[in-house]
Amino acid sequence: MATRSRDGRGLLTTWRVLGTLTGLAIALAMLFPLVWMVTTSFKPEQEIVSFPPALWPEHFTLENYTGVWERLPFTRLFLNTLLFAGTVTVFSLLLDSMTAYALARLNFRGRGVVFAVVLVVLMVPWQVTLIPLYDMLAGLGWINTYQGLIVPRLTNAFGIFFLRQFLLAIPRDLEDAARVDGASEFRIYWNIIMPLAVPALLTLGLFHFMYNWNDLLWPLIISQDESRQTLPAGLALFMGQHVVEYGPLMAASVLTLLPVVVFFVIIQRRFVAGVATTGIR
Repeated sequence: MATRSRDGRGLLTTWRVLGTLTGLAIALAMLFPLVWMVTTSFKPEQEIVSFPPALWPEHFTLENYTGVWERLPFTRLFLNTLLFAGTVTVFSLLLDSMTAYALARLNFRGRGVVFAVVLVVLMVPWQVTLIPLYDMLAGLGWINTYQGLIVPRLTNAFGIFFLRQFLLAIPRDLEDAARVDGASEFRIYWNIIMPLAVPALLTLGLFHFMYNWNDLLWPLIISQDESRQTLPAGLALFMGQHVVEYGPLMAASVLTLLPVVVFFVIIQRRFVAGVATTGIR
């Protein structure tokens, strides 16, 4: 029996070691393109196109970063992207949370139908609605405007579904006690439910911010000149029909990635809690 116990512990340790090594290998494989992008941004052009390729630069240079500021109106593109992604994130969290609160905590006729409509919208690819939406915005005169860029993204079916699932897990005792004390429905939503939903809100906020920050197609369609373009559309200028300027492109990509990385570092603890406590009920 003792021999079997030792064999079982040894086998378990072996599987743990193999699992850890496999996880590290997958993590390194996922991080390798990011490391390559950062190191390439510090290489001169002749090293980037040389063969065989090398991971680390032989001659460290900042010319690619200075080239970004010289070739692109980077400050304008950055501010446009920040305005677009930041505004959409803030308003999406507000509108998505209000809708999710109604679907999760209030009893009203047709609640199931409304939730079914949200699920249907979640399943429909947004590209299907692209042409009708563009027609509508053109009729309003919103093409190449900030409101045309932002307003169609102010709420999101995924955000409603995500927050609804989180709110279903919150006990009703607190809000029932608040109703007995005479609290209004909005006060219950704002002062009781939302503070408890902070992990889910931060997680969803990261999803919204990252998706809109990196979005290329929608800003490229709505924005027709540099005054309204975002960073992903600006990066496309480094890719010509016959030549790709890899150095400035990698440098601009690193600068574009930094705000998302900073956002994730700030909320990483709450991010894990938000994902772990949001299930399907």
